[in-house]
Amino acid sequence: MGYLQIGITAAIAFIITIIATPLLIMILKRNKAGQSIREDGPQTHMVKSGTPTMGGLAIVGAVLITCLTAGDVNTDMMIIIMAFVGYGILGFLDDFVKVSLKRNLGLTAKQKIVLQTLIAAGLAFYQSRVSVYGTTVFIPIISEYVDFGIWYVPFAAFVVVAMVNSVNLTDGLDGLASGVTLIVALFLALAGSEYGFTTTPVFCSAMAGACFGFLMFNRYPAKVFMGDTGSMALGGGIAAAAILMNIELVIPLAGGVYVVEALSVILQVASYKTRKKRIFKMAPLHHHFELNGWKETRVVAVFWIATFVLCSISLLII
Repeated sequence: MGYLQIGITAAIAFIITIIATPLLIMILKRNKAGQSIREDGPQTHMVKSGTPTMGGLAIVGAVLITCLTAGDVNTDMMIIIMAFVGYGILGFLDDFVKVSLKRNLGLTAKQKIVLQTLIAAGLAFYQSRVSVYGTTVFIPIISEYVDFGIWYVPFAAFVVVAMVNSVNLTDGLDGLASGVTLIVALFLALAGSEYGFTTTPVFCSAMAGACFGFLMFNRYPAKVFMGDTGSMALGGGIAAAAILMNIELVIPLAGGVYVVEALSVILQVASYKTRKKRIFKMAPLHHHFELNGWKETRVVAVFWIATFVLCSISLLII
């Protein structure tokens, strides 16, 4: 898949999202599907309460339409779409509980982890059986493929679940998750093209275009939030694309912002439970910078730039 095709695919998804999102916003407002803001969060966010959520439906729809009409829909495409949509449905259920009960918490952590793991295990098992690379994984540092053997499925499943939750945690500021994922998805499209893949560049191009279109309404001040519907679908899509190309270990570098956001939460919880002290003023990390006086737009811009740099480095490595 050439660069021109990547651009055309992204443009189609962008146009679909630009058209669909305003219509979705009207529907969400009519059904009072507004976001509940956590009370212990930055007080500047309280004005966002009631902003339409579940806008990720527009992203999922745009990617689906683009991928299913882009050409040859093979087994790999169906698998990656199933993972993408599967996590989108899971996120939608989480959002629906939040909206219907007017609270910030949706499904329980146990419910989400179990369902996420089932989808991830299915994806990992498929790749281990079908891929020409089998159970091997590309190791960036040595630029070699290493066979993980029986550990491949649990390893790949862990990568998927970790990525889904990391993207979900990153979705906390206007335009943050959509902008970061736009860059990471474009990186994966270019990487897939260089490797000679046909399925993943189409999917990732569509995801990049959809994120760009959604960003037009999600940038500060956001008119709509993607909700878990969008963040879980995007996390699942990013992880699925990496797994189908067997470059799972490149994602922690290219998606370094996701990793740092997730680590900040893990470290914060671990520190408080063991020492009764907090490392950050608030986790995830983007809130820490906010409480240190950074404007929301500055935090988002810095995280976008960091992602661009990390993806550029990743592209040179592979």
